[in-house]
Amino acid sequence: AGACTDFEPQDFLSVKEVRRLDRFSQLAVVAAGEALAQAGWEDEPPYEPWRIGCVIATGIGGIQTVEAQHDVMRDRGAKYVSPLGIPQYMPNAGAAAVAMKYGLRGQMYGVVSACSSGAHALGSAMRMIQCGDADAVVAGGSEATLTTFGYACFNSMQALSPTGISRPFDARRDGFVMGEGAGVLVLEEEPAARSRGATILAEAGGYGSTSDAYHLTAPEPSGAAAAKAIELALEDAGMSAEDVSYVNAHGTSTPLNDAAETVALKSALGVEHAMRIPISSTKSTIGHLLGAAGAVEAVATIET
Repeated sequence: AGACTDFEPQDFLSVKEVRRLDRFSQLAVVAAGEALAQAGWEDEPPYEPWRIGCVIATGIGGIQTVEAQHDVMRDRGAKYVSPLGIPQYMPNAGAAAVAMKYGLRGQMYGVVSACSSGAHALGSAMRMIQCGDADAVVAGGSEATLTTFGYACFNSMQALSPTGISRPFDARRDGFVMGEGAGVLVLEEEPAARSRGATILAEAGGYGSTSDAYHLTAPEPSGAAAAKAIELALEDAGMSAEDVSYVNAHGTSTPLNDAAETVALKSALGVEHAMRIPISSTKSTIGHLLGAAGAVEAVATIET
C-alpha cells in the first residue's frame, strides 16, 4: 500500500498532540503547517482570525482510533475505553485540530463525501471566499485508513487490486491500491494575496459538482453526471473545453471507474480534444487516498 512510511508524527508534533490526535488528524495538521509556511503565515495570519475559514475533508475519519479502542473494550472492558475516542475518530477532528493549532476562528467544518471529499473541500472554500464569508480558507483533505478493518472491507468489495498494482486506464487494471496522506492549500482573494507579496501558485478558476444518484460504490456507466460537473466547472470559470490542457483524473484503476470516467471526459471535452490532451492519475504513484485524494491531486496538479 501507499503508506507514508517516512512520516513520524513526533518529528512534527508535541507529545500531547501525538497522543490526542488520530493519524489522519496528525497528517492534516502537518500538511496545513507546511501550506501556511509556504503562504508566508509563519509569524501571524494576514487577516483577522474570524475571517479565516478551515475546511478539511476525509472519507472515513479516525478509523485507527476506532479499531484500537474497540480492541480495548473487547479485551479489557468498556471502562478502559479512552475518553478521547470520539474526539479522535469523528470526521471533523482533522478540521478542528488544524483550526485550534493555527488559530483559525472563521467557519470550520469537515467535508465527508467519500472519494470526492477533498475536491469538495476546495470547492467549498472557494465559494466561502466568493460569497464574502471569509478572506482566506485553509482547505484540503486527509486520510489514514491502512488498517486491518479498512483492508478487509475494501477487499470484500473486490475494489483492491489482487496484484497490488495501480494501473489507471490500463487494459490490465484490476482494482486500486490504498494510500494515506494529506494535502492542504491556502486560498485567498488574488488582489489581497498580491498586495502582501505572496507567491501565488495557482488560480481556482471554476467549480462544479453533481451526483450520480445511482449506486453506493459503482459509478453510473454513461458518465453523464461526471461530464455535467466538468461542464459546470468550465462554465463557472468562463472557459471552454478547448482551454483545458491537462486533466488530473480520478483514475482509480478499477474497471468500472476508469471506463465511466473516460466516457465522461470525452463527453465534456469532446472526443478529439480529450484524445489530444494529456490525462493521468496520480493514484498510479501514491495509491488511492480516498477522502484526501482530490486535495492531494490538486496539489500535484499545481506543482506540475
